[in-house]
This record gives sequence, C-alpha cells and structure tokens, in this order.
Amino acid sequence: MNERTAALMARDAGFRATFPVSGRRVLVVGGGTAALAQVASLRDGGARVTVVAAHSVPSIEDLAERGVVTWHTRAYDRGDVVGHDLVVPASGDPLLDARVAAEAADAGTWCTVPDSGSSPRSEGGEDVGNCPNRGRVVLVGGGPGDPGLITVAGLEAVRSADVVVTDRLAPLGVLDGLDAEVVDVGKIPRGRSTPQEEINRVLVTHAAAGKRVVRLKGGDPFVFGRGGEEVEACVAAGIPVDVVPGVTSAIAGPALAGIPVTHRGLSQGFTVVSGHVPPGDPRSTLDWDALARSGTNLVLLMAVATLPAITETLVAAGLDPATPAATIADATLPTQRSVRADVATIAARVAAEGIGAPAITVVGDVAARPV
Repeated sequence: MNERTAALMARDAGFRATFPVSGRRVLVVGGGTAALAQVASLRDGGARVTVVAAHSVPSIEDLAERGVVTWHTRAYDRGDVVGHDLVVPASGDPLLDARVAAEAADAGTWCTVPDSGSSPRSEGGEDVGNCPNRGRVVLVGGGPGDPGLITVAGLEAVRSADVVVTDRLAPLGVLDGLDAEVVDVGKIPRGRSTPQEEINRVLVTHAAAGKRVVRLKGGDPFVFGRGGEEVEACVAAGIPVDVVPGVTSAIAGPALAGIPVTHRGLSQGFTVVSGHVPPGDPRSTLDWDALARSGTNLVLLMAVATLPAITETLVAAGLDPATPAATIADATLPTQRSVRADVATIAARVAAEGIGAPAITVVGDVAARPV
C-alpha cells in the first residue's frame, strides 16, 4: 500500500499542506459517521489512530475491538491533544471541534480544519424530501477492504450517492470527503448488530423519498452478503435496484497472503462455504463428509469460532490430517496477518495467535504454496 497523506490547513498561516500519516500518532475526536470516514482513511494510510468519543458507530467499535484503532470511551479532554502528531476534530459539534482545534494549536500540534457542520445531508435521515421518481438503490460490492480494490463503477456509484448505507467490512476509506449521508449498519460478531429487516427498511425508506441510495458492502453483495435479500426487499417495495459486483474476499483474502485458490497440478477447483454454524447444527445444510472427499480446496468464511468443529469433522470424514491449511485475518488492513499449519492443528494455531474475525481459512494443498 502506498504511503498516504492527510490534507491540512495551517490555521495561523492560512495555507494548505500535506502530512504523511504512515506510522504517525493521530487523534480523532468524535465517533459518528463523520469521524468514521476520517478514521478509515487514516487507518488505510498506516496511521496509529486513537479515537476519543463517549459513543461511536458500530464500525469504529469494531475496529477498536479488533485492535486496529484505540478507542477511549469518554468525553474529550484538553490533555488529549498532547503526544499526538496530528489531531482531527470530527465530532460533528462545531463548538467542540473548534475547541479541539484551538487547543491543538496551543499545544503546537498539527490539526486539520474542523468541518463547518453545514453539510446538506442530514444524518438523522428524517428530512429526505419527496422525489419518488428519482429514488433507487445500488448494491455495491466494495472488495476486501482496501479502497484501491473497489471497482471503478463501484467508486463512481458511491461518489454520486445521496445516502450510503455501509457495512463494517466495506472499504470505509472511500467515505472520506463524500457529500452524502452515511448510515452505519455494521454487524459486529457477538456484539452490536443491525437487524437485516432494519437495513432493508432504511434502503426502501430513503429510496422511496427520492434518494439515490448506495448499499456499500465488503466483498461481493451476493457472496454471503445478503444482497439477494436486499434486492428482494426493494423489488417488493417497487424500488429500482442496480448491482455492482465486487471482488469477493473468498479469493482476494488468500491472494493477498500469497495463496492461490487454484493452482495447476494441485487442484481443479475450490469450494467456498460459510462456517457461520458448525457441523451438526440443525441450521447447517452442508454435507461436510462430501466436502472432505471433494478433492477441491476449501475456503471457509465466517469460521473463526467454529473452526475447531469444522476441522475435526473434516478429519473424521477422511480428510488427511496433514492437509495444509492457512488462516488469513484482516486482509488488506495494516494489521493483516496469517498463520499456516495443517488441517488437524490450524484451529489450535489460530487460537494461540489470538486471531479473531474477520478471517478466512483455506484448506488444501494450495495453502502450502510459498508466499
């Protein structure tokens, strides 16, 4: 990833400048959607981000739980600006943002110019007008997380949106600088989660009011992304829907770790499955015994918590315990890491390394390919 810079305005000198953020200590004051765009952009650039806010949107909370950023769950204090290379006021409160900027200047710390708070978009989503002939929904697959891996068509859709309804695993950096309302409907594993029915309602409500709504998702909307359900909800409400495919993390995640999901002479295919529920669960529709005998590489999504049960089942069904396996976590992020073992021990390695979601596990000979 190329080193990125943050655009600054030196308040006293009155000129614009750029600031290299890679490895820098950056304080973001605020936890709403305005702060989310800044946090994501800084994170993508390799900054060491600290957020100070009593409350946050789900995606910031998720980044903090995964150790990607640090979040202090309290109100801003004057001393917070000390010890940082850059301060970003993004609370959405003009008075607080102005205070943060002034105190950063007093401390001799670089600071971005606070937003005026006069955006034409309302974060509350109530005053949306009434232009029913123009409203539509565009489902955009954002790819595995790096803003550079969203498609050209997907980026154009985001930039032309009135409302962006985003997931926590979407390329959040593309939100920076948007003149659009941003609605965070992230679903944190075993944490805060927006029900799918509520997401459908948000899409339909805004589009019915004449807005161009982009549903920004990680990966591809139709690969375990519930895109089909959202299309059905919009069609049932008479809302036009377009779909912009994205690069699925099932392929991109392994690729970014140097693992091809297919390789000549090693396999003739790969199978992508959800590990959201373990083998033997009444909700599971997968034939794990057949998968163990399939002869294809297996790509397991949403399978961190269930990995022990899945690997034990595969081995019990006849898969060679020495079959190579690898788990890739936080693909495309500065925190990306991977572990390699065999199918019999990969779950223990993942637990020992403290790897959590989001992560992808590959089982098959390709997992032993050199990085």
